[in-house]
Amino acid sequence: MNVQFIEDLAPGQKYRSGRLRVEADRIKSFAAEFDPQPFHLDDATARDTLFRGLAASGWHTAALTMRLLVDSEFRPAGGIIGAGFEELRWPKPVRPGDELHVESEILDVRTSKSRPDQGIVKVRTTTFNQDDEPVQVFTGNLVVQRRPAAEA
Repeated sequence: MNVQFIEDLAPGQKYRSGRLRVEADRIKSFAAEFDPQPFHLDDATARDTLFRGLAASGWHTAALTMRLLVDSEFRPAGGIIGAGFEELRWPKPVRPGDELHVESEILDVRTSKSRPDQGIVKVRTTTFNQDDEPVQVFTGNLVVQRRPAAEA
């Protein structure tokens, strides 16, 4: 699929990803390195927590979402370059065996006044589990290149 320059993007456009299965050993290894809390590390201990079972770190979910985004239909020119978030929520925990996929929707597109070769695209990306329940929602702003003058 071709890359999308800012001129190719418009509010309402949606992009989808493939699927990625979450394994218990990956939940635990990510947590051991980056978020070593009991509900991410040990099945038995996790049963006695708010989560009532092993749950992936929200930051692990964010990393999995990034992987799905990079491999998705959404190919902004220059790459997926974040300029900040307006919202980041984890409405439901990610569990071992969950199969995640993402959907991104363009909310706003604006060219930069100070940098005429790029613009900002506001995107809401929702990560769903296999039951189409949202497990992560974020609204972020991405830097996207304009189409080079020679190609316009």
